[in-house]
Amino acid sequence: MPISTPDYSILSHEKIANSIGLKLKHIPILISSFLQETPQILQTLEDAINSKDYLAIKLQTHSLKGTTSSLKFDEIYEMLEELESAASDENQDFEYEAYLQALKDAVATIPTL
Repeated sequence: MPISTPDYSILSHEKIANSIGLKLKHIPILISSFLQETPQILQTLEDAINSKDYLAIKLQTHSLKGTTSSLKFDEIYEMLEELESAASDENQDFEYEAYLQALKDAVATIPTL
């Protein structure tokens, strides 16, 4: 998959709620929690990438995948899938840094509540 930076600046909380079967009032709470926890996970991921710790890369990407899937951040989920797969294969030629930057940029487009 070519690296692109998805734009989540316009989110439909109603669409997310309907797709995951939750009440609309829960979506802002989930997004807020995601936005609070993600920077630390991305920092840990960056440290793992810098030290070429493939197991840590795999664990950090996996920890974000569930939430991004639930919140329908599909492009972020797909990038995490590719990162996790590359780390599982200990692929030294994968563009880990570029994917990390695309993840950071995508998360930055998610509006704070």
